[in-house]
Amino acid sequence: MKEGLSRRTFVKSSVLGSAGLLAGNSLFAKEKKVKKVEATQEVKIKHYYDLGKTGFKVSDISLGYSNNVPVIQAALDAGVNYIDTAESYKNQPAVGKAIKGRDRKSIFITSKMLIEKKTGLEKEGFVKRFNQCLKELQTDYIDCMMIHSADSVEVMNTPGFHAAMDQMKKEKKLKFVGISNHGTMNPMVSKETMETVLTAAANDGRFSVFLLTYNFIQNNHGKKILDICKKKGIGTTIMKVNPVGTYNGIKKYLDKTKKAGKKPNKLYADSLERFKKVAEQGQWFAKKYKLENSAEIRDAAIRFVLNNPDAHSVSCSMRNFDQIDQFIKLSGTNLSIYDKKTLAAYKDGCSQLYCRHACGECHDACPENVPVNTIMRYNHYYSAQGKEKFALKKYMVLEGPKADLCQNCEGFCESS
Repeated sequence: MKEGLSRRTFVKSSVLGSAGLLAGNSLFAKEKKVKKVEATQEVKIKHYYDLGKTGFKVSDISLGYSNNVPVIQAALDAGVNYIDTAESYKNQPAVGKAIKGRDRKSIFITSKMLIEKKTGLEKEGFVKRFNQCLKELQTDYIDCMMIHSADSVEVMNTPGFHAAMDQMKKEKKLKFVGISNHGTMNPMVSKETMETVLTAAANDGRFSVFLLTYNFIQNNHGKKILDICKKKGIGTTIMKVNPVGTYNGIKKYLDKTKKAGKKPNKLYADSLERFKKVAEQGQWFAKKYKLENSAEIRDAAIRFVLNNPDAHSVSCSMRNFDQIDQFIKLSGTNLSIYDKKTLAAYKDGCSQLYCRHACGECHDACPENVPVNTIMRYNHYYSAQGKEKFALKKYMVLEGPKADLCQNCEGFCESS
């Protein structure tokens, strides 16, 4: 460190220089194949936005989920100054260790609380949970506490939560209150859309920061919310910026069953021909635009959001050092004409591969009240983001009707 070698550069150089470790670790071996001679190249945040009226200048690329202390530290070293976390992420202890010894005022930390009857809706319960977050984060205050995945105006207005947050503000333990939304979680409980809930939250006046869905395919609802936030001076952080990836999952499934000489799972039997057509369409697109992997279109998708000044920060999950380079190098970059053509072509040819996060337009069409929006979001985690275990755990604890009811359905949600 005294000789000017950053922690990230040192660790990456050590890892890449160890033939024995590479041979025994398929993840690093895979990265080495696709990695160019940029292993020690430093990347830095180049642009910062006003985060609404909070008075904080936020990096245009922020840190979403990460449970790796050195990776979090490396992101901070690169200029990232916004960390998104939550009770349910189980990564607050890692964040607490990563920020230790740093200038606390230079880092904006957000946490989130799910509001559920089973965990209690009284003020005292939220105060206890808040203090536990402080303990895990090893900090005296939290910049923003959000309602996690508020899927109704009723949840947004939970009296116990707001009373607790008012107390935390008086005790100087909290600066701002925020809200995140993934759309409808369970249509049997609420069918209110992201647009409905977040518009109400914007007009409510108690929320200073939003975490919402916005990308080049699903941008109509998000654009409306961003416009309202601009008028109200609300800070905006964006998730689900990359709707690409499902094609790879479908293709992998088809290739695997073909190679094994097996019949596809009964669940897919009636849909196999359609999947083939969709996959072939995806192959055509990938070949035409020379996309050996989804990295190029992922970068274009992120630039699409970065080029909207009303979207203050793009929240990116960074689980390893390579992802730090991948995402932070996009900071301050512009959407090129080629990017626009690529995204337009993908949207025209392959947008059917992506179930729009937070739109909820199909729920009324489902006779069984299956939470399509939620299940397809978990599927996106699994197939597009590579979070297999996380997605499986989320699906396992999902209450109410599940996808097994879809096996013999004619596809009302798809028609919708």
